[in-house]
Parts: sequence; structure tokens; C-alpha cells
Amino acid sequence: MDSGLDRGGNPSLGLAQRLLAGAGTVVVLTGAGISTDSGIPDFRGPNGVWTKNPEAEKLATLSAYLADPEIRRRAWRSRLDSPTWTARPNVSHLALARLAGSGKLHTLVTQNIDGLHQAAGTDPDLIVELHGTMHQVMCMSCDRRSPMAETLDRVRAGEEDPPCRECGGILKSATISFGQDLVVEDLRRATRAATECDLMLAIGSSLGVFPAAGLVPIARENHAALVIVNAEETGFDSIADAVVRVPIGEAVPALVG
Repeated sequence: MDSGLDRGGNPSLGLAQRLLAGAGTVVVLTGAGISTDSGIPDFRGPNGVWTKNPEAEKLATLSAYLADPEIRRRAWRSRLDSPTWTARPNVSHLALARLAGSGKLHTLVTQNIDGLHQAAGTDPDLIVELHGTMHQVMCMSCDRRSPMAETLDRVRAGEEDPPCRECGGILKSATISFGQDLVVEDLRRATRAATECDLMLAIGSSLGVFPAAGLVPIARENHAALVIVNAEETGFDSIADAVVRVPIGEAVPALVG
């Protein structure tokens, strides 16, 4: 493993740049850290949403959400004020869109629900939103989906816990909550991509949430190189070819060139 330090002890992107330049097929795995420069706080970092307010994690726990109307009301109020609605793609999202345009990107697997990769110009067909999207609402009874904006308008109009207009069921964002299964086809597609790439680039993820984090050892077992760009240590640093501690907003544009 390369620590990302040069002989003078300063951060260096050299090895990671060479690995990416020499790769023919790249899979990118992104986590919350790539969107912090767009004003969206992460969850588990030092200033993360759940670090500062552990109670907020209940809003993302399926059993609590379904059982407690007050948690649903709090969740809808929280969605109204989400920084996601005003966030714009940052330089890292734009750099990955350039990587996609180069033809090297096999698949971009994201744990994020903000839609910023699509907004940056990456082809949606190349993206797997492993944890769903905040831009849609789903009914937990009939599976009907609709735009989030429509339901937020209902909340603003006074519906604190708006039910499904088709069946009266409970609505939630079309994201994967704790205790909720991932979409099988999304997981299969991400796993297949991990087996087919010759380099995996993990950006802004603690690599502590499975099954998303499990894509990393799958890629390594299939002889892919591994580059990790993250401010904090991850559980897979020891098997990486390069670990880059340079701030993401500097590292990713430098990597892509």
C-alpha cells in the first residue's frame, strides 16, 4: 500500500494518478464525503449529522419510521429544510463527469441520494444509486413512486404526514433506510461492475456500511487496483494500492486531469 506521502512527508497524488491513467476500466464508488463541498453534510464524519445528533438516525430507521407517526412528521419537516434542494455539483462531481466522458468509466456506484452526479452531467445509465434517491417518494404499501417536490408541496400546505393518494399507505423518500433491503438488481449490477473493473476508485466513503463497502474486497479479489480518497481512515486502507488524504475537492480533479 502507498500512504499517499512523498519522501518529504507531503501529500502526493502521484501513484494514484498513474494508476488511474493506466486503467482501462474504472469503477467509482462515492460516499457522502464527495458532496460536503456542495453544502451537504456527511453522516459519520467529525461534523456529521449523526455524530452531532444521534437521535437523527432514527429518522432513517425503517421500523421506527413505519411505527411512529411523530418520527414521520419530523422526517417530513427535515426533508423540507434539506440542503440537497439548493446544492449544486462541485468540482469533484464535474471531474467524474469528465472521466465518464473519456470512456474509462464502467460504472459509478454511489451511496449518495442527492442526484449530484447526474446533475454534473454523468450519464444516468452509468450510475447505480445503491441507497436510492431523495428526489422521489415511494409508497410502502403499493410501491407507487412520484416526484418528491409534489409531496413536499403537500407538507408545506399543512399535511404533516401525507399518505399515498392511491392507497392511503405510508410515504417515505425513495431511499434505503436502515433495516430496508437494497434493490436486488442495483446490488447485482454494482457487484458485477466490481468484478469487471481493473481499478476501483473509492471517494468520500467511510467504507463501513455494507453491502456497499463489500464491493471493495470483491474488486481486489478480482485483481483490480484500489485507490481510496478519504479524509479519515477506512477499514480497507491496508489493502489499497494508494490512499489519498488530500482534500477531495483537490484530489479528484487532480486525479482525472
